[in-house]
Amino acid sequence: MNLLDKIHKQAKKNPKRIVFPESSEERILKACDKILKKGIAKVILLGNKNKILNKAKKLNLNIKKARIIDHLKSKTYTNELVKLRKSKGMTIKKAKELLKDENYFGTMMVHMNHADGLISGAIHTTADTVLPALQIIKTKEEFHRVSGLFLMLIKDKVYLFADCAININPDAKTLAEIAIDSEKTAKRFGIRPRIAMLSFSSHGSGDHKILDKIRNAVKIVQKKEPKLKIDGELQVDAALDPEVCKIKAPNSKLKGNANVLIFPDLNVGNISYKLVERLGNAEAIGPILQGLQKPINDLSRGCKVKDIVNLAAITVVEAQK
Repeated sequence: MNLLDKIHKQAKKNPKRIVFPESSEERILKACDKILKKGIAKVILLGNKNKILNKAKKLNLNIKKARIIDHLKSKTYTNELVKLRKSKGMTIKKAKELLKDENYFGTMMVHMNHADGLISGAIHTTADTVLPALQIIKTKEEFHRVSGLFLMLIKDKVYLFADCAININPDAKTLAEIAIDSEKTAKRFGIRPRIAMLSFSSHGSGDHKILDKIRNAVKIVQKKEPKLKIDGELQVDAALDPEVCKIKAPNSKLKGNANVLIFPDLNVGNISYKLVERLGNAEAIGPILQGLQKPINDLSRGCKVKDIVNLAAITVVEAQK
């Protein structure tokens, strides 16, 4: 049984309530049809009930088991949003206006435990999904940075790529947080993490001040989590190929068998996951947003229906924990 099969099986054991704000999107409705048939999650859709059901009918989809909430007619969360954001100048008027945004309304549902997780991003930007989460759900610790991880399924192997979605130029502390959060994500899905902090240099083969943050990040991780299996800086071939590792980094504890790859900045991370996905025929699932108190996950706007279904299963498993 591969990793995705295991995740789907785990999700079915205790399906959670997942809210999908983007009910106008055809791919979302098609995915919800499959999610409900598979019994992976309890689906909540936001929008006009008649419009959603009529669109589903035209597409020959069965989403009758989905709960549909017209967020434009609801005043449920106004007072709570004012309470949460009063120190930031939130008023009743501003809250009412903000809750017309389906991402804000859905995020408030998760905050109030009226939903267990949220998935958005098929037609919204990452910022549209992340900002409400940061303002309402918030991070696990104050000043902790949220990061975006992809599960990369390449033939019969699974790799974790981070950060590929959020932090443009993370400093050493943020890189360390990304590595530690990625280790926790790996373990949540039954993967034994072996973390490589990637660069253009392996164990000092390069000499540039840009490498200092990677080396410092490794030191921070080793101090905070001494049992965590991590090495860097490493070139990607030394991280993944045992024979190359013997030549470039003979003392590496990873021995060329890394399965969690931490990229030095967003340029590298985003380009790399898309290259591997498109040219390497890999399946990219995510981004899974790490560091939040509750599961809010983002979709790539180029996502396929199966990507949404898989991310739903992942979000359910996160909510189960």
